Amino acid sequence: MLDVKNLTVRANGVPLVSDVNFTVSDNDWLMIVGPNGAGKSTIVRAISKATEYEGIILINGKDIRNIKAGQMARHIGVLNQYHNVSYAFTVYELIRLGRYSYEGNFLSAQKDEDEENAIMEAIRLTGMESLMDHSLLTLSGGELQRAFLAQLFAQDPEMLILDEPTNHLDLIYQKQTFELIEKWASKPGKSVVSVVHDLNLAKAYGSRTMLIDKGKVVSLGTTEEVLTSQRLSEVYDMDVYSWMHKLLSQWE
Repeated sequence: MLDVKNLTVRANGVPLVSDVNFTVSDNDWLMIVGPNGAGKSTIVRAISKATEYEGIILINGKDIRNIKAGQMARHIGVLNQYHNVSYAFTVYELIRLGRYSYEGNFLSAQKDEDEENAIMEAIRLTGMESLMDHSLLTLSGGELQRAFLAQLFAQDPEMLILDEPTNHLDLIYQKQTFELIEKWASKPGKSVVSVVHDLNLAKAYGSRTMLIDKGKVVSLGTTEEVLTSQRLSEVYDMDVYSWMHKLLSQWE
């Protein structure tokens, strides 16, 4: 589904990530982990065409440089950590915007049955029925994130790109968001690429993990293969396993 070859991103001539290579297949959930400044978000920004890059990024064999924005939305949906909302759209109106790539003119086109079904299914999946008519300006952080997730479900792309989507949310909203994404990713022809800081989330939900440091891939494989005590200690410059066990032991 996704094939990234020799990806390099520079800022003022300085490489932020260098020669990154990986693939993502159907029903994969690839977690991208590493210390602050390792280049995690830079990688997903390149995949979503939000930054200039060197190398090749293919989606279903097509170079993303040659894919127009409307068509790109059918391939990839992006969920960021924060949303700057300054408009009083309702939840329903926001979710409906996810269907723009299926319409000639999404601001004036009449809703057809397929569109309405996709919107209502997204609302149902995310539990937003009671908030459909609420203004986005009145929502909590967790509700707002679920609204944008519903928009992506209505968009129905082949792949979700998640950049720390729950980092600022309460535990209940973290759990809800990742469980919803896990269910979505189990459908045929779907996959997910996530940037996460929380290694517990990577272990709980990732089918595969890419560990990066200083802009380079340290390890790529199944989550169990990658998140080993030795590799994590080398990258994070601390005994991550001992620290995690110490934290968890407080709940026993």
